[in-house]
This record gives sequence, C-alpha cells and structure tokens, in this order.
Amino acid sequence: MFKSILVPIDLADTELAKPAIATAATLAENWKGTVRLLNVLPMTPVMLAEYVPADFDTQQRQTSEEALAIVARESGIESSRISTVVRQGGIYHEILEEAAAVHADLIVMTSHRPAMRTYFLGSNAGHVVRYAKCSVLVVRH
Repeated sequence: MFKSILVPIDLADTELAKPAIATAATLAENWKGTVRLLNVLPMTPVMLAEYVPADFDTQQRQTSEEALAIVARESGIESSRISTVVRQGGIYHEILEEAAAVHADLIVMTSHRPAMRTYFLGSNAGHVVRYAKCSVLVVRH
C-alpha cells in the first residue's frame, strides 16, 4: 500500500523528526517500500544577497546534504530503501512538488502543537494536509 514514503525534515530540529522517521521506517518495512528524506532550504532574501558569499547557496545545500545523509544513516533503514534530497524554496510547496516527483503514496511529517497563530494563518503541515494528492500522516511529538 505505501511503496513510496516521503518524510520532510527540518535539520534545525532533528529530534522533532525522529518519530516521523521511525513511523516511516516501520511502514516501509511492513509494505516493502522506500523512504525519501527531504530538507527544504529557504531562498536567500534579495536584501541579504550582497552580504553573503557568492557561493552561499551552494555551501548551504552541501551542508544540508551532509546532515541529511547522517540522519539517513542513523535512521535504521537499510541503505537500499532510503534516499535523501535537498530542495530550495517554499516549504510546503517543495514538499508537495517532491511528493509528486517521487510518486509518494504517503507523506509522514511531524508538527508542533497548534498555537493560536496557526489556527488563523495555517502551518506547513496544514498546507500539506490540505493540498497533497496522497495520504498524509502527521505525527505529534
């Protein structure tokens, strides 16, 4: 049923992602599926572009790819069943784009407890749940 599972990860808070990774690992093992870990880097604001090195985006992507590779190794998922990707752009937009690109059957993501501001503005998890073309499992910490 779940052959392709996407797990978006915020590398600034990998502890928050652990329950989602563990859930995805169990589901992938049960369904003989694969897990794709995704990190989304924000775009560098134009106002800051002149103050950062010319290769800032490249350095940031390389650092994220290395950190994501470590998370993948520590996940306990066999290497033939896990892959990683770093994308740059808006968080929920890139999650939905990657889900479409890998034909994900399921997106497993964590979410903070809702705060009053997210009831009015919406969160990334909320946007993914509303607009994903596949099932979404939100794991609470």
